[in-house]
Amino acid sequence: MPLDLLHLGPLVLLAHLLGIAAACHAILHTRTSQGAIAWAVSLVAMPYLTLIPYLFLGRSKFAGYADARRIENETLRSRAHPPEWDTRASSGGAPTDALGHSLVRSLTHLGGMPFLPGNTVRTLVNGEATFAAILDAIENAQHYIVVQFFIVRADALGEMLKEALITKAAQGVRIYFLYDSIGSFDLPHRYVATLRSAGVEMHPFATNRRFVNRFQLNFRNHRKIVVVDGKRAFVGGHNVGVEYLGAKPPLSPWRDTHIEVRGPAVASIQFVFTEDWYWATQQLHALEMPPFEAPTEGMHCLVMPTGPADRFETCSLFFVEAINAARMRIWITTPYLVPDEAVLSALRLAVLRGVDVRILIPSRRDHRVVFAASTLYAHDAVRSGIRVFRYRPGFLHQKVVLIDDVAAAIGSANLDNRSFRLNFEIMVLTVDREFAAEVHAMLMRDFAESFEIDRSEYKKAPAWRRIAMHVARLFAPIL
Repeated sequence: MPLDLLHLGPLVLLAHLLGIAAACHAILHTRTSQGAIAWAVSLVAMPYLTLIPYLFLGRSKFAGYADARRIENETLRSRAHPPEWDTRASSGGAPTDALGHSLVRSLTHLGGMPFLPGNTVRTLVNGEATFAAILDAIENAQHYIVVQFFIVRADALGEMLKEALITKAAQGVRIYFLYDSIGSFDLPHRYVATLRSAGVEMHPFATNRRFVNRFQLNFRNHRKIVVVDGKRAFVGGHNVGVEYLGAKPPLSPWRDTHIEVRGPAVASIQFVFTEDWYWATQQLHALEMPPFEAPTEGMHCLVMPTGPADRFETCSLFFVEAINAARMRIWITTPYLVPDEAVLSALRLAVLRGVDVRILIPSRRDHRVVFAASTLYAHDAVRSGIRVFRYRPGFLHQKVVLIDDVAAAIGSANLDNRSFRLNFEIMVLTVDREFAAEVHAMLMRDFAESFEIDRSEYKKAPAWRRIAMHVARLFAPIL
């Protein structure tokens, strides 16, 4: 026993010294004060349990990577022929009338892309409609296809996509396929090898090029993009897996929303993919876009790409501006409710202005810790006068923002810190009353199948559950 203690003592001391060193690193480099405190306290108090998680998840300020990514994006714009939209100012008229000149200016500067008129956007409700439309577009492709998903599975849906792409590659259609290396960690090598052997250029997106970043898992590409021939683009919440078709109990039926975009905004969406492709491969693909036209009719769209390489916290600021723009209603659907203080404050102020503020979240959980933290944030929101609903039928995964009766944004961003600061996301904001009415009707159907969280629900919860929710919220900066 004395010998065991003699050997154990130095190990314990080493663990605590490493914990203190890591805590100092967290204080210096964690982006939010809440995150710095959470990591520092846990690393000092429990280094045996938290050192390894911190190695993989601890960095939320990735300055070296962000600088490299930003420089490469600037290099890309200088090397590649700039898209026609990149030389034009934002469309006037509808966006300014609906949202105000100041908001249009801030959003276009924030995302680095203009509002463009002349688009048609339609909602694709749930997986069957989404993948039927995507596979139809792929079947009719003549020149090229770009595909990007966070999760790709080699299940029945994944096989359908693979066979469709192989068929088009055999017809001479160029195909570029990007998937996230962590989101698709279980994608078999044979799946990728089969597509590559068929002529599909397929690559993982990763942020750990250098050895110093080898263990970093925080910065993921959460975007879902499909573009066909520069004419049709698809953006939204669906990934490639049978669960997104509602075929995976107990989360089924799966509730999600995608959109199909046609018109000048397709070029903006495609350019977001091009930036990601250039980072992942260091190569520029040759994708021709249809001649740019500047119509005055049609829907006005703004593509909002966000990510950890941005100079600002673009995703969080986008939500803040969208909430501040609301005068009548702001309805948000999200699978994960872990907002930062800026977004929560904007929601509270909207309530004080008399805005109908609603948030729709799932009643079923796919991640225990995130669900517990979301529940506590939901109760905090309810106490502030925000109406929070839980969707009953199955898991709700859609990411939708409805602003009054004039605009709606749909894409991949959740209302959580991971989307705000750690993930690459894409949202498409459409200014059009008919489209906003379509989204309004869709969300009304969702609310009809939901129940509203009562203010007394938190008090009625068992003590152990309330404690669990508060513990889960400590991890909010990385959820």
